[in-house]
Amino acid sequence: MADPSLHGSVKSTRFGSSAPLTLVFGASGYIGTHLVPRLLAAGMPVRAAARSLEVLEARDWPGVERVGADALRPETLDRALKGVDTAYYLVHSMASGRRFGAIDVEAAGHFADAAAKAGVRRIVYLGGLVPPAADSQHIVSRQQTGDVLRLGAVPVTEIRAGIIIGPGSAAFEVMRDLVFHLPVMLTPRWVDSKSPPIALDNLLEYLVRAPALTETAGRILDAAGPQYLSYAEMMRILAEEAGRRPPWIIPVPVLTPRLSAWWLRLVTSVPTPIARALIEGMRQDFVADADEIQRLIPLQLMDVRTAVRAAFDAERRHTVAARWTEGAFQFRDYRAEYAYYAKRADGSAFARAKPEAVWSELCKIGGRNRYFYLNGLWSIRETLDWMLGGPGLNRGRRHPHELRLGDTVDSWRVIGIEPPRRLTLFFGMKAPGSGVLEFELTPEGPGTRIRATAFWHPAGVWGLLYWYALVPAHLVIFSGMTRAIARRAERRSRQHGAGDVGGRRRGPPGAGPCGGQ
Repeated sequence: MADPSLHGSVKSTRFGSSAPLTLVFGASGYIGTHLVPRLLAAGMPVRAAARSLEVLEARDWPGVERVGADALRPETLDRALKGVDTAYYLVHSMASGRRFGAIDVEAAGHFADAAAKAGVRRIVYLGGLVPPAADSQHIVSRQQTGDVLRLGAVPVTEIRAGIIIGPGSAAFEVMRDLVFHLPVMLTPRWVDSKSPPIALDNLLEYLVRAPALTETAGRILDAAGPQYLSYAEMMRILAEEAGRRPPWIIPVPVLTPRLSAWWLRLVTSVPTPIARALIEGMRQDFVADADEIQRLIPLQLMDVRTAVRAAFDAERRHTVAARWTEGAFQFRDYRAEYAYYAKRADGSAFARAKPEAVWSELCKIGGRNRYFYLNGLWSIRETLDWMLGGPGLNRGRRHPHELRLGDTVDSWRVIGIEPPRRLTLFFGMKAPGSGVLEFELTPEGPGTRIRATAFWHPAGVWGLLYWYALVPAHLVIFSGMTRAIARRAERRSRQHGAGDVGGRRRGPPGAGPCGGQ
């Protein structure tokens, strides 16, 4: 689950505060991404941990320690937990396939042992509501994870929540995609199942305040909003707040959870394993006993309509990012109907040249230089865009081999540039969705690894069909493009006497950064 090169890696900027250190384990996930800024606002020193340190580096969290750690690799946990007072455990393995339940249990056991060894005062675990006779693997695994954590020596506060109303919540994003893109829905019976959805802001407040209370130690607390609604009712509210006509929902008995998951693959970009696990847990009503958590942490709870408004407002307030991050409104072209979760395809190659030499070649992309590989296919796509009234044939760029933030490169726009590491281009042609092409250069051994990744936020069914139709071409093009860039950089290095990538000779003239902020 983790990149071995990240084991024990830490990037830090320490707070001057004397407040105890808080660990958010699983900080790159949905709840963790929102919880870290909330803890910072409360004045808490925070250490963020995830399987990939690189993902954490994309977050704009000043003063936060970033640690690469994986609960399935116990040797990575000691440093992550060192000096920690409160540890939030927010990881799950639903995207790992059908064995995710066993994986979750194993990871929780490793974490409980490491937390006890490190002297952690409290573990806060976010679980899920458990209905009577629960039998879905998703719900059972969340319950078992809490049980395993409680077997350790560190007191655990488990907060169980159901549907979360907020951008990035899997259930919210499934409903959003359905509402925006399907005026008529043939749905399984689960759309009539009821649950008490909770606003993201309310849940985060519970999580922030719970570990400070001695009464919450060793407790399981249900967290819920003030309404019990069916999924159909939630979708109608979401549609009304989005200014859409509520969909016509026709429940049919033949759509089993398995069939429903495959059907959702055609209408939502939420990862299929997560959607499948989610649907399996929707077959029955969820009931919460939230009186105790409200007594301990009194809050003004949002109803679903207010929570949906808050979700849309939070997206509109999203800050501009220097590189692609999941769900960022900027990379969805500021369109609420474009999917939160992106589809992606990539290709990579290795260059026996320094990053500066590779960067110099990469910065020549577009214009008269074209795209290094299969330029005929690029031309066909540009012509089709022009025929549809798009900017596909608006070829050109400000400078033949220099780039800066905001530059137009043919129909692309430079929205992120970090010489000599990363170049992010926004897709400008007509298509049912929003796209980003990101190049990343990473030193590797005697040279540089070049990776090109396309991120696509589809607009409903047509956006997904567009993506699936182009995936084979993307895989070929990106692999070939990165190989071509690598060969160009190697030739440039040899021509300028910089073939020794071990660093004993100078790099080629002009091989430094070609632009920046």
